[in-house]
Amino acid sequence: MRVPHHQVATRTAASAARSTLALLTASVGAAGLAAAAARPGLLAMVDQHAAAVRDSLDGDRRPLTPAALAGYAEGLRSTAREHGLLPPEGAADWTEPEWLLTRLLAVCALARTLDPRHLEPA
Repeated sequence: MRVPHHQVATRTAASAARSTLALLTASVGAAGLAAAAARPGLLAMVDQHAAAVRDSLDGDRRPLTPAALAGYAEGLRSTAREHGLLPPEGAADWTEPEWLLTRLLAVCALARTLDPRHLEPA
């Protein structure tokens, strides 16, 4: 049986991006940003990574968007998987996080700077 096209609920790109960022924040961002607030060295690393992410997304010339940040995070994850790098299972060790984890945390930090209206569910 085929469902008429107009009756199929599709997820928009914007809601998919918000969902990706919400999941990333839940899995990495909340604990990581709390750890960074308590550890100046980690906060400095996150700031450096955030500057690099902003630069790679041309964030100085155009505003960052949930879609750009989510796409960047998904690209990181995909490339990491291709190289056999997997995120840690369970709680992350924020005393000496790996590059990938720090970069994903930087994406979470940048997502926090977005207009909250861009992160609300559709």
